[in-house]
Amino acid sequence: MKLSPLVCLPLLALLALPLSAQTLERVRAGNVLTLGYVDHLQPFSSGAETQPVGYAIELCQRIADRLKREQALPQLQLRYRMVERERVSEALQSGEVDLLCSPLVATLERRREVSFSLPIYPSGRGVAVRNEASPALLQVLEGQVKRTVPQWRASINRGLARGTFVVIAGSTAERWVREQLRLFGVVSTLVPVQSFDEGMALLREGKADAFFGDRVVLQNQVAASGAGDQVRVLDRLFDLESAALSMARGDEDLRLLVDSELSLIYRSGEIEPLYRRYFGEPSEQVRLLFKAYALP
Repeated sequence: MKLSPLVCLPLLALLALPLSAQTLERVRAGNVLTLGYVDHLQPFSSGAETQPVGYAIELCQRIADRLKREQALPQLQLRYRMVERERVSEALQSGEVDLLCSPLVATLERRREVSFSLPIYPSGRGVAVRNEASPALLQVLEGQVKRTVPQWRASINRGLARGTFVVIAGSTAERWVREQLRLFGVVSTLVPVQSFDEGMALLREGKADAFFGDRVVLQNQVAASGAGDQVRVLDRLFDLESAALSMARGDEDLRLLVDSELSLIYRSGEIEPLYRRYFGEPSEQVRLLFKAYALP
């Protein structure tokens, strides 16, 4: 059957758009929103595809509700798809998932491949260690080494030398640890792993001395694994990073919808009971950050 020019023109126009710009069109056409997530990332996202749970999952559900209203799609279906951490960018770029409901730290390198929402969580880098960790290692990791040069650098080197440190492969923690080891000229072993479960297992089994990552995730991993008698998370935060939801690069219509709903949640204060359910009482600093994140 030959299509008329009037039918072909809109079809060709749609095909001419980059895939990332077609997300809302694709959702409207199929009446399905596909939410991707990384499993075993408690308290942000975890569980089976039938119904994952977590802080970021609940935020995405609020975004889906807004999409239903704005796009007049009352029967919109939500489909969850588990995505391996190393395939996140590929899944977003290909349209396999429309929105990633697990937090990523927004970096300039990642912005080459995906777009980020407003921050959803003020992330902080921490470290988990075995309970029998050496005093020299603990002194360095807890920041108790006196800053007197050259003794300061020598003490750090002694504390970290010949250690085995675990990080999530491709994470900002991996780059940060590599840079610290290079800066202090430390000879040690860095083990990139694919999941927090894998890293925690190495730590519990004594095959690693420390595991660097998001402090809240590390705390949840220790609690979930029942390894509190073997492993603990130190109080120290090495730095702060803003974690966000992500989507295909260049998809400004979807990003506007996502940021509009997040801003509403932040301005209204609805973020506080959600935050409290997963992380405990928000500090005054966290409250101020959410107000700062919201766009007018």
